[in-house]
Amino acid sequence: MARRPLRRTRRTMTVAVLTGAALTGAGGGATALAQPSPKIVVKDGVTQPAFSYKDAIREHVYVESGVDSDGDGKKDRVNVDIIRPKETDHGLKVPVIMDESPYYDNAGRGNESELKTYDANGNPVKFPLFYDNYFVPRGYAFLAVDMVGTTRSDGCPVSGGPTDVLGGKAVVDWLNGRAKAYRPDGSPAKATWTTGRTGMIGKSYDGTLANGVAATGVEGLETIVPISAISSWYDYSRMNGVKYTDDEQPWLADYVDTDPPAKCAAVNAGLDRGEDDATGNYNAYWKTADYRDGTIARASRVRASIFAAHGVNDLNVKDDNFAEWWNALARRGVQRKVWLTQRGHVDPFDTRRDAWVATLHKWFDHELQKIPNDVMKQPRADIEVGPDQWITQRDWPSPGARAITLRPGANGTLGLEQAAGGTTATFTDAAGPQGAGHPEDAMVSDPTASQPYRAAFVSAPLPKTGRLSGTPDARLRIKLDKPTANLTALLVDYGDDTRVNYLGPGSGIRTLTTEDCHGESTPADDACYKQTQVTTVTSPVNVVARGWLDAQNDRSLSRPAPLEPGRYYDVRWGTLSQEYLLKKGHRLALVLAGTDADYNFDMPTGAQVTVDLRGSSLRIPVVAAEEDVTTLVAPPQPAETWRGPSKVTLPVQERKLY
Repeated sequence: MARRPLRRTRRTMTVAVLTGAALTGAGGGATALAQPSPKIVVKDGVTQPAFSYKDAIREHVYVESGVDSDGDGKKDRVNVDIIRPKETDHGLKVPVIMDESPYYDNAGRGNESELKTYDANGNPVKFPLFYDNYFVPRGYAFLAVDMVGTTRSDGCPVSGGPTDVLGGKAVVDWLNGRAKAYRPDGSPAKATWTTGRTGMIGKSYDGTLANGVAATGVEGLETIVPISAISSWYDYSRMNGVKYTDDEQPWLADYVDTDPPAKCAAVNAGLDRGEDDATGNYNAYWKTADYRDGTIARASRVRASIFAAHGVNDLNVKDDNFAEWWNALARRGVQRKVWLTQRGHVDPFDTRRDAWVATLHKWFDHELQKIPNDVMKQPRADIEVGPDQWITQRDWPSPGARAITLRPGANGTLGLEQAAGGTTATFTDAAGPQGAGHPEDAMVSDPTASQPYRAAFVSAPLPKTGRLSGTPDARLRIKLDKPTANLTALLVDYGDDTRVNYLGPGSGIRTLTTEDCHGESTPADDACYKQTQVTTVTSPVNVVARGWLDAQNDRSLSRPAPLEPGRYYDVRWGTLSQEYLLKKGHRLALVLAGTDADYNFDMPTGAQVTVDLRGSSLRIPVVAAEEDVTTLVAPPQPAETWRGPSKVTLPVQERKLY
């Protein structure tokens, strides 16, 4: 009997993995055909659910990492929980989607804080999140990997340092035949069921590990999807010498390690010494946890493509971690795509769920199954510019953005013209009512009112609407009466508007009681998650961009140079990046101040700061319909014609680790 050839149409393609041949009789003639070969089914450019989730193989192995993070003289073994189609035991080879996390037995994963659960044999029964439910039926394996030192893996966590990253790299190596693994009974385990093509995904620490593993240059890691992820742990803990908190590194390592504290006490003490809270400087310790240009990981080694997602108002993993990583990869020509939202530390699954799942599906199919769909023909950047208001653009920052240079002037004005020579403003890096610096709501309340702890400069109403796209850049000419000061630069929007409530509970989302489902379920692991909706706030003021600098770190993050009191210095630093509509009729303000009590952990120095206004400016990249973006800024008006809101309330954004 002749075998009927596979039929291809424009809409359907079947990818077959042959596992058998025709059975033969005693005389050698074909008497029967083998069972149908396992197949991955593709329709309209994406894989279709063709494999049973209920019957999928669930197992775990221990990958030998090659590192000894706890110093016990034995190589750490990394626990890898696996779910894969049962057909992979009969010749089907599938790519891997992998979420390496330190949170599987403590904070949990996702908006509902899901944990892994196991059967009596220690095999996984429930995998957090929807990745397994959705992608396993479509011909993928899903791996939930316990980061070194957490859950069921050996060793000690090191808050993003080398062994955190190298443990994940070892799993990719095992999937590609370059590392050893063992089953629970001690027998060798080989990943014969995979093509070796791996994609890493995850939010926060999980996405951070994806960045780090990609930056080792490991072969077989085809793509990463880092969500709200860190690319430099120094930039997670501080900016330009200004600390966001103390004891970040040992505290986080202790939080994710559910073993008795004594086990990793010595390692944690090393983290405490290494982070050097006394100075806030960048040092050799931080370079080991720098994935852009570090000792074990760097952007120049990245082979994987990247589909990133980040909130431009994320004040936990602040978006310089995304922007600097993105720009480094862009310089290398890495294939990339991005979603940017107006939320805080929020997963796009809880922002724009259906579109996110559909786009992620196409991305993984293109990068791991090598299906020629249209995902790379779509615009590179999806940008939320208002509550559930999305645009697309061909890159980020917008290639159409042009810099406007805003200049502070006499009497608190902000415009395009330089101030006259000798015009100055002063403020003091002073303690606020709680003993630290001043909170942001005090910094931005009525900018026309004189306050000793800030200098504020306000524009006339904007005559047209534009969009900020990229990273504002503060350039100040200052002199101090002490060797240093903590400096804050805020770009502020004054004008009544309804905006995403990124500072409120949920950082821009509300969790509903209704659910929707993405993938297949079992009684122990359903594919259904609570829906969310955007939360908004109507207010007369919003902080658009924030930036901080310890003045003595202006020229070097590693070698501070105290300023000579009474002498002018030019200092410059980038704020956090943004995508933001600057609306017609609103006013922009540049607020300069000392220590920001809401987001800085340093104590004020008490220094008086004198700003030479002629030598100071704020450059902002703006997209406008007109070719000349300066038409967005009107000439300054006398300050007495307008008063800003006098009792502003700005909550401090909640810090949700996961």
